[in-house]
Amino acid sequence: MLKGAYTLLITPFKQDLSLDEEGLRVLVKRQVEAGVHGIAPLGVTGENSLMSEKEIASLVEIVVDEVSGKCPVIPDTCTSGVEATLERIRLFEKIGCEYVSVFVPYLVLPKEDGIIKFYEQVADSSKIPVLIHNSPGRVVVNLSPEGTAQLARHRNIIGIKEGVKLLDHLAKIVCLTRDEDFGVFTGKDVTLYPLLCFGGHGNFAVAGNVIPEVMRDIYDFCDRGDREKAQELHYQYFSVFEILRVEANPIAVKEALNMMGLPGGRLRLPLTELSAPKKEKLAKILKEKGLV
Repeated sequence: MLKGAYTLLITPFKQDLSLDEEGLRVLVKRQVEAGVHGIAPLGVTGENSLMSEKEIASLVEIVVDEVSGKCPVIPDTCTSGVEATLERIRLFEKIGCEYVSVFVPYLVLPKEDGIIKFYEQVADSSKIPVLIHNSPGRVVVNLSPEGTAQLARHRNIIGIKEGVKLLDHLAKIVCLTRDEDFGVFTGKDVTLYPLLCFGGHGNFAVAGNVIPEVMRDIYDFCDRGDREKAQELHYQYFSVFEILRVEANPIAVKEALNMMGLPGGRLRLPLTELSAPKKEKLAKILKEKGLV
């Protein structure tokens, strides 16, 4: 079973908006040295939908090469149909990824029975284990805890990256899947500590780009039974978790990395820079936490 803190890695772009391959290696090396439990490139945080197929392949190749087997690499497919998803999975598997995260299908507004059949077909054909990525804020439709529990029984579906941060929703998934070999992860940094307290298994962290050691430590402290230290970190960095979501992800986190002297790089349209008042607030919080 997968457990731990996995960083939702940003994709750095140069001034001409091309992929910053050197900057990407710097970011990946930093994550590995911080001891994160895994790296999750692409997806929303990685501006996946704003990249070409060639760029996606190059990015994953660089991440896998730089990680060099030190932690799992779990890219997101960001695809909707079965065949397109399997094509992307085959690419990731060929490059050397051990797992894949698969978005709930978007745009087509499927019913829950369609979502379940989609995941079952994908998991049946995938040679690498699949994580569900439920994100109703992005795809509109929502996979229920009951639907997740049904999919948790599939031998090749090993967990969920859950974008719903309501604690009753998360708690129900943990309860319904507790007898399965199935990891329940939150995709929201503010809910990592609460989720761990009632039996969850970790998170996929935007804040991991900025404070990878902190996200690792919150999980590790809880795993060792030292919830007091985990709670202290949760409270200490709560303002960081919030400010990194102040505008559409990854706008603020890329700005934060740039402020820290790291290769956050530019955003691709239609994403635009963080607004001036929020940029000022971000800088203030980073300074308070000793990050700049």
